Amino acid sequence: MSTIESLADFYQKKFDFLPDTLQKDIGHFNVFRMEDCLGDDKPPMNYSRRDFYKIALNRGHNIYHYADKSVEINGTALMFFNPLVPYTWELASGKITDVRGYFCIFTEAFFNEKIRGKIGDLPMFALGGKPAYVLNDEQDAHISAIFSKMLDEINSDYIYKYDLLRNYTTEITHFALKTNPSEVLYKHPDANSRITSVFTELLERQFPIENPSQRFTMRSAKDYAAQLSVHVNHLNRAIKETTGKTTTHYITERLLSEAKALLKHTDWNISEIGYCLGFEEPTHFNNFFKKLTSHTPTSYRIV
Repeated sequence: MSTIESLADFYQKKFDFLPDTLQKDIGHFNVFRMEDCLGDDKPPMNYSRRDFYKIALNRGHNIYHYADKSVEINGTALMFFNPLVPYTWELASGKITDVRGYFCIFTEAFFNEKIRGKIGDLPMFALGGKPAYVLNDEQDAHISAIFSKMLDEINSDYIYKYDLLRNYTTEITHFALKTNPSEVLYKHPDANSRITSVFTELLERQFPIENPSQRFTMRSAKDYAAQLSVHVNHLNRAIKETTGKTTTHYITERLLSEAKALLKHTDWNISEIGYCLGFEEPTHFNNFFKKLTSHTPTSYRIV
């Protein structure tokens, strides 16, 4: 199962320091050269989620593992990663010291008040989207020039430099939107565990239920398959082979666990709890709970 790497984890692992801006309640942005962050003395990149967005320009023969997909690219790739999906990459040939390129990292707060809609709504960052774009030499030079401008700007004293950095990042995303994503997929033996990991992350992000107006809406395997852009049979097979449970059983277990917690630790009435858990009628919630526990919600609450 994947873990979540925070910005603090990233800086401590790569550079053994924390930027001052991490202590402030503002959006964060930074840009790096690949060669400054990779090497035999650096820790390997784990397969995990990050709590920040990332755009990377990477050259070489590499395999990128992203959710349940693996993309093999020999050349230059422009990659987009979002906080919802675990990922990593591995060197397919050569030495780690041969890897060259750039990447930038940023939080959702850095963008949301400055662009139309949300950054996560863009196709390359969306769940089930295609994050890889193979570049030719001309495209590589164009994107490299933008990253080079980012590096110059991040180190400048210009008072509006973050507005410029926002514009440079937006320029890269628009470039990608006009470019066809890579369809070269590498079949990986861990694909089932990867898709199970992403499914679990999606399920867990809907909890805990913290107020009666919050609703659990993704209640079926089809809901998750649609989010992940996979066929529901593929999702069901992956979860069954990885956990021994069906997708429906997995969702039901988590729903029941939350129902028990709400009954024991809130003063909400039964109708409110049933509604926020996705049951349109109190009788449907009562039947669900009694079938699985042999208790009604009311009797369970007073036990």
